[in-house]
Amino acid sequence: MKIGVLVFPGSNCDHDTYHVISELAHQPVTFLWHDSSSLENCDAILVPGGFAYGDYLRTGAIARFSPVMQSVKKFAADGGLVLGICNGFQILCESGLLPGALMRNAGLKYICKQVYLRTETTETPFTHQLNKGDVVKIPIGHMEGNYFCDDATLAQLRDQDRVAFRYATPEGEITRDANPNGSLDNIAGILSEGRNVLGMMPHPDRSSEALLGSADGFRIFQSLVSSLAGQTAATR
Repeated sequence: MKIGVLVFPGSNCDHDTYHVISELAHQPVTFLWHDSSSLENCDAILVPGGFAYGDYLRTGAIARFSPVMQSVKKFAADGGLVLGICNGFQILCESGLLPGALMRNAGLKYICKQVYLRTETTETPFTHQLNKGDVVKIPIGHMEGNYFCDDATLAQLRDQDRVAFRYATPEGEITRDANPNGSLDNIAGILSEGRNVLGMMPHPDRSSEALLGSADGFRIFQSLVSSLAGQTAATR
């Protein structure tokens, strides 16, 4: 098993994500440079947070054209597991791996704080070690986290159980006040049709150790590693 962490000019959570996989999950991990098309035979790809290419033009809009993302698109199309966090979520949407777009926060201000998410589905490689309805405490740090899609796409996400997380109160209630950025339907994370790609604005990489205020985010990485271990065992 080997997990790859993408690195773009402007990535700033690549080492955080690498640390979680290497030091907490104790799995082989490598950095993958944006200008290379090789995924180095990795079994899962993590697209970390940051400001890829400085977020010039539009968040994720330049990163989508990088050589590594062309390989990631093929990898995902073949069923490979891909997790995009914050800027990574924006890049996945711009690349067409996930539907919709991330717009400016409703308050037009950068937000960095702990939030609560309700787990909406466990039928995924990224959430199967949680329970449906579990509330997790995971921080956000973004300016463009306001998820939007058209009515038909939203209906499809709901009907296909592809909303992974929604912003909620600590008690798990979905309310307007619990929504930090104006995101449509309180959406904090969504899945691809094949359920092998997850994009989420909150940072599980910043909430994988109790020292950081919450270790809830580590359950997402645990689910990912467990899924990969199951795939490896199945191919033996």
